[in-house]
Amino acid sequence: MQQEMTAAKPAAEPNLILKLNSIVERLDPIRLFPNSQPLEVELGSGDGSFLINYARLHPEHNFLGVERLLGRLRKVDRKGRRAGLMNLRGLRIESAYFLEYLLPTASVNALHIYFPDPWPKRKHRKNRLINERFTELARQVLIPGGVVYLRTDDRDYFEQMITVFAANAAFRPVETPDELSAVVTDFERTFHSRGVNTLRAAYSRAE
Repeated sequence: MQQEMTAAKPAAEPNLILKLNSIVERLDPIRLFPNSQPLEVELGSGDGSFLINYARLHPEHNFLGVERLLGRLRKVDRKGRRAGLMNLRGLRIESAYFLEYLLPTASVNALHIYFPDPWPKRKHRKNRLINERFTELARQVLIPGGVVYLRTDDRDYFEQMITVFAANAAFRPVETPDELSAVVTDFERTFHSRGVNTLRAAYSRAE
C-alpha cells in the first residue's frame, strides 16, 4: 500500500536543514519551501558549492540538497542563509534511500549527481549509486521531460553511467546547458586545478 506523503519541517533553530517527520512516508515537496516552484534535487551535495550558486541563479526553482554527512550539510546551511536563499533546503539522509522511499512520483524537474563515490575496486562496484536500479527510480520521480545531470572524473564509472541509461528506453541523451556546466562543485574545482577533466552526461525522461 502506498504510504501517505508527509511534510518535513525546518529544525527548531533558524536554519535551512529539514527534519523529517517520518522516514517511511513520502515527502510533500510543496510544504518544504515558502513558494511552490519546480523542484531540483542534488544527491550528495558536498559543501554546497554547486547548489548555492545554482539556486542563486534560479530563484524561480526550489533546490533540495541531500547529504549524509552533517558537517557538509551545515556548510550548505551557513552559505545558504548568508546568501538569503529562500529556495534552498538541505536534508541529511542516504541518497539511495531518499530517492527510492521518500520522493513522490513525478515530483522532480531535475536530478543532479556530481562526483559520486566511484567505488573503484571491482568487489565494491555494487555500492555505486548509478546503476540499473537507479535509472528506474529516476524515471519514477522525474516529471515527463525531467532531466538527470551527471558528472564524474572516473572513466570506468562514467562508462557504467552511460551504459545503464542507454539500456533504459525511458531516457534519451541530451546536452548539458553551458550555464549549468559553468557552475562547478568543490570537488570539480580541485580536479580542474590538477588538470583532471570533468566527464558529463545528461538524460531526459520521455514525455
